[in-house]
Amino acid sequence: MAAIDPNRGFLKDVKRIVIKVGTAVVTREDGRLALGRLGALCEQLQTLNSQGLEVILVSSGAVGAGRQRLRYRKLVHSSFADLQKPQVELDGKACAAVGQNGLMALYDTLFSQLDVTSAQLLVTDNDFRSPEFRKQLTETVDSLLSYKVIPVFNENDAVSTRRAPYEDSSGIFWDNDSLAALLALELKADLLVLLSDVDGLYSGPPSDPQSKLIHTYIKEKLENTITFGDKSRLGRGGMTAKVKAAVYASQAGIPVVITSGFAGDNIVKVLQGQRIGTLFHQDAHMWVKNGELNARDMAVAARESSRRLQAIPAKERSKILLDIADALEANEKVILHENEADVAAAKDAGYETSLVSRLALKPGKATIRVLANMDEPIGQILKRTELSAGFILDKTSSPLGVLLVIFESRPDALVQIASLAIRSGNGLLLKGGKEARRSNAILHKVITSAIPENVGGGLIGLVTSRDEIPELLKLDDVIDLVIPRGSNKLVSQIKSSTKIPVLGHADGVCHVYVDKSADIEMAKKIVLDAKTDYPAACNAMETLLVHKDLMENGGVNELLIELQTKGVSINGGPMASSMINLPAAPSFHHEYSSLACTIEIVDDVHAAIDHIHKHGRQSRFSPENSHLRICTIFLRQVDSAAVLHNASTRFSDGFRFGLGAEVGISTSRIHARGPVGVEGLLTTRWIARGSGQVVDNDKGVVYTHRDLTHQT
Repeated sequence: MAAIDPNRGFLKDVKRIVIKVGTAVVTREDGRLALGRLGALCEQLQTLNSQGLEVILVSSGAVGAGRQRLRYRKLVHSSFADLQKPQVELDGKACAAVGQNGLMALYDTLFSQLDVTSAQLLVTDNDFRSPEFRKQLTETVDSLLSYKVIPVFNENDAVSTRRAPYEDSSGIFWDNDSLAALLALELKADLLVLLSDVDGLYSGPPSDPQSKLIHTYIKEKLENTITFGDKSRLGRGGMTAKVKAAVYASQAGIPVVITSGFAGDNIVKVLQGQRIGTLFHQDAHMWVKNGELNARDMAVAARESSRRLQAIPAKERSKILLDIADALEANEKVILHENEADVAAAKDAGYETSLVSRLALKPGKATIRVLANMDEPIGQILKRTELSAGFILDKTSSPLGVLLVIFESRPDALVQIASLAIRSGNGLLLKGGKEARRSNAILHKVITSAIPENVGGGLIGLVTSRDEIPELLKLDDVIDLVIPRGSNKLVSQIKSSTKIPVLGHADGVCHVYVDKSADIEMAKKIVLDAKTDYPAACNAMETLLVHKDLMENGGVNELLIELQTKGVSINGGPMASSMINLPAAPSFHHEYSSLACTIEIVDDVHAAIDHIHKHGRQSRFSPENSHLRICTIFLRQVDSAAVLHNASTRFSDGFRFGLGAEVGISTSRIHARGPVGVEGLLTTRWIARGSGQVVDNDKGVVYTHRDLTHQT
C-alpha cells in the first residue's frame, strides 16, 4: 500500500470527478482495444458510482481502435499487387468514425455487466464557442448524473475542422487532455484524474534510471527543469499535453492527479489520499513546496529565507508573528477537524493513551502574541568594549542559522517551535511524527501562508518523509543545530548519525522529594498537581521520594491516598515495596507519561540527592521544606536543569518561566539547558567599529580594553 500523503486529505471529500483515459491505456501495443484494462477501469468507475460519486469519463482511443479495424478491412480487400505498393496512411477522420462506434459499444457492454448505464457525448472545439451550447451541456450532464449515468466524452474527430489539433494554440481545446481540463472547469468538478501509461510525471524520461517520480508538481520550481521523453505511442501529446492540461486546470482551482491507468485500482487509491501519481494543486507552492525539494534545497531555502527575515525591521518580524496568530485563529475549525482525524486514527490503531493525549491539540496559551510583544532579541549588545581610542567592539546576539527539529506526537509543538524560530530569526526544518501528519500539515500550511513573500515560505520547511532525515543529518555545512524531542533512543540515534551539534530533548524522570520537615498538606497539593495536571507531559512527576520518618507519622500514607483517590497507579522501589506492599516498579528510569508513578523511601536529603543523580535526567524539587539548611543543600547540590522549592514540577516550562514558548527542554549541558526559549536559539557575533586602526605588530595601538557595556 502506498503511503498516505498528508497534503491529499481533501481528496476524501471529492463528490464530482472527471477521469480521462489515454489512448495508450485504452489500446494494446498492436492497436486492439485492451479489454482487461478497460474492464478494470469500468469496475473502478462502478465502485465510485455506487458510493455516490458523480463520475464523468473522457476517453481517447477511438482513432487508434479505428485504425486497427480499417487496416484489417483494407488488408482483406487488397490484392497481392496492392500490398506490394507503398502503403498510404489511413484517413484519421475515418479511423475516428469507425473506432468511436466500437469503443462506445465496448463501454456499453462492460458497464451493462456491472449494472451501470453510460451515455455518449461527442464534442468539437467549435461547440464551446457558443454560450448556449455550454449551458445546455451542463444541464444535460447534470441530468445524466442525477440518474447515476456515467457520461463518456470524446472529441468528435470525425467531423472536427481543426487542421492541427495539438499545435493549434488558438483552439479552445486541442486534445482529450485539454478537453478533460475544460470539462472539469465547465462542469465544476472537484477533481480531474488523467490516466497515462506511466506512474506519473518524472523528473526526466521514465526510461532513464536517474529520473524520479514527482509526487507534487510545483510550477515555480519545476516548470523549466523537466525533460520530457517521447510522446505516447498512439496519442497526440503524451506527458507534455497532460502537464499543460493539469497546470491549466489546477491554476483555475481544480486539483489534478496524473497516474497510471495500467493498475486496476489507482483511481480508488487516489481518492483514499494515497501518494499515487503526481498531484497538481493551486496551493502546492505553499504547502508542499519544500517536500518536493531535495534535502539540501530545503535547508538552503530555509537559510536564505532566514537571512531575509533577519534583514527586515524588528517591527515587521513581530507583525509576522501576529499575522500567524490571526491565521491560526481564523482557521481554528479546520485545524481542529484535522487534529480530531489524527486522534481518531491513533485510537483506532491502538496507540497508548499517553500518546493519544499528547496528540490532541490543547487550548492555546497565546504564546505567539507573547513572543511578538517581547523585546527584540536579535542584535542586542551583550558586551561593549573599547579596545583602544576610537575602536569599539560589541558582542551581539545573533541567530544560530537553520534548525532541524525532530519531534514526536505533539502537533502543538510545531506552533511553538515555528514561532520561536521566527522570533529568533532562524530558518527551520520540521519533522513530526506520522501519527500527527494531518495536524502538522494544516498547521504548517496556515503558518507559512502568513509569511510574507519578501521573506519566503521556505523559511519553515515540513519534512514529510522519514527517508529525508539521513540526508538532512549530513548537511553540517547548512544546518546549524538539530533538536530531537523524544526518547533517549531517538536522541542517541541522531547524535550517532550527524556531525551537526545536537541539543537533546530526551525523556526525563522527574523527581519530587518530600522531606520529614515538610508541611504535609502543601506536599499533598504539590505532589498531586505534579502527577495529575498533565500526566503525559515531560515535566510530570514520575518518582516520588519521601523521607523515612514520614512512614512513622503517617505522611506517606496520606500522600498515597491522595494519589490513589485521583486514579494514580503506584509502584514501589525496593524499600517502599517491602515496607508498603506495593507492586515493584519496572525501573527507576521508567517514564510512565500516564496516571502512574513510582514511590521510594530514602534515609535523608543526601540519599534523595544521590538517588536523583543516579536515576534522574531532569529533576525538579517541589515540596515545602521548613528547614532552610535542608532546602539550601538540595537546591545547591542537585545537578539538574531545573530545581524548584515548594512548587509543582509542572512549572518547569518555557511559557510558565516567561520565555514565551519553548523549543524543548534540553537534557544537554551545552549550549542551553532546561526549557529552551528564544535565548537558547541565539549565538553571538562580534562587531568592531574602528577609525583606521592597523595592527602593525601592535606598535601603533594603545590598548585600553575599557568595559563600556553599562554606559549609555
